[in-house]
Amino acid sequence: MSAATAHGYEVLARADLPVDTVDLARTLIGKVVVRETSDGLLSGRIVETEAYLVGDAASHAYRGETARNRVLFGDRGYAYVYLAYGVSYMLNVSSEAAGVGAGVLVRALEPLVGIATMQLNRGVETLRDLARGPGRLAAALDIDRRLDGADLCRIGPLWLARDLHDALDIGISTRIGLTKAADRLLRFYVRDNRFVSGPKALNS
Repeated sequence: MSAATAHGYEVLARADLPVDTVDLARTLIGKVVVRETSDGLLSGRIVETEAYLVGDAASHAYRGETARNRVLFGDRGYAYVYLAYGVSYMLNVSSEAAGVGAGVLVRALEPLVGIATMQLNRGVETLRDLARGPGRLAAALDIDRRLDGADLCRIGPLWLARDLHDALDIGISTRIGLTKAADRLLRFYVRDNRFVSGPKALNS
């Protein structure tokens, strides 16, 4: 069976997503987040991710399943959206097998389609800053708790895709802004990409 396509993008099948969280975080680099809204299509290329593993003290799944984090304990390839510090929403992709809590935070996008709408959503015009960081990313794409649990492997309001794009030079570093398990090399990013977030020291 041929893969589903829409808007020139090919939907990522669940079989395309590695079960292992670290492998998934690396695999998602270069893929596309597609957001379908009443204002039109929005999309961006993933240029930065962070892995949150089983037994990881920095993970929302660390203390077990709750009503809030239940998506992380489902099958891989679903959106886990939460509000951080009461201010910014964050988009994550569930990983591992069903019953195992883990996920990947999508930290930054390179805007592709719907840039004018993203600028209105963010209230900024600077292209580089539209989706450079997880809170900005969610605001630009109008992602909030309504999309928690969305199947990212099926065409809908929010999904993951691939397109024809050259291979990327992927770097690895410690994660950003953590106080727990802060020294683990679980952040992946595209080297020399101006849409990546974080300090220069982590992006060399």
